[in-house]
Amino acid sequence: MGMNKNTILGWATFIMVLMGLLLIGLGAFRYREVSGWGFAATGVGFLANAWVFNALKGRV
Repeated sequence: MGMNKNTILGWATFIMVLMGLLLIGLGAFRYREVSGWGFAATGVGFLANAWVFNALKGRV
């Protein structure tokens, strides 16, 4: 299976969206204390990076 740059960026975007949603879910439902805010903030950061990776598809 030949993977070019756009395919790799697509997979990276997909994995980062999954991890971001997982971290936000952990922060919202598992950890009710201050540590939940850290998990949720990290999840939002993952989603922001995934957005950048998605914007780079076709330009790199």
